[in-house]
Formats: sequence, C-alpha cells, structure tokens
Amino acid sequence: MLNEFFRINLPYGLKQNSNGEWSAFNREYIPLGWNDMQNKDDDITTLPIHTKYKGLTEKKLKSLLPEERQIQYDEKGNITRVFFYNDATNPETTGKWEAYFKIIKGLSGLAKAK
Repeated sequence: MLNEFFRINLPYGLKQNSNGEWSAFNREYIPLGWNDMQNKDDDITTLPIHTKYKGLTEKKLKSLLPEERQIQYDEKGNITRVFFYNDATNPETTGKWEAYFKIIKGLSGLAKAK
C-alpha cells in the first residue's frame, strides 16, 4: 500500500481520453488519492473522473512543460498523456517546487464549468 503523500495526492500528469477529457493521475499512474494498487493497470480514462479544460491546447501545454518529452502522442499525432516532472526534476527529491507549481497554476484556471 502506498503511504507517501506526494506520490498519492499530487498530480504526476494528465491522460486524455477520446472525448478530449483529461484525468489526473499520481506517480503510480492511478487516479489521484487512490491507494489501491489493484486499479493500477486500469485505463483511468474510462472512469468517471475526468475534466474538460477550456483552452488546454498543445501550444498551452508546450508553454507549461519545459521539455518536449513530457508530452506523449499517439500514432496520429494527438496528445494522449503529459507528465509534470520526471525522476530528474521530481520536486519532492530536488526541492525545486517552482517549475511544478507553474504547471499546476497554469492549468488551474482552465477547467470548464458543467
């Protein structure tokens, strides 16, 4: 069972489903706040825990993410997943929280009201 606050409760990235909705996942690739590893391999984009973001474009993501490799694309060139940090830039171990929170702040005002 996971017990580290950062790995469980703060976003590691976002995964986009076929409807253009995004699901936040933690460092274990499971939905934020979940600590049940039996759901680890489930496709989180099929769960009802997603959000549409107004203005979340490839250009916006590239402006927020410092490295191109933080964005994953499918074979058609559509963004499928983005990562907010990697092992070398992990704010928990490096103490460099500014870049991480820049991403969070940049996304925070984009959620669409239902």
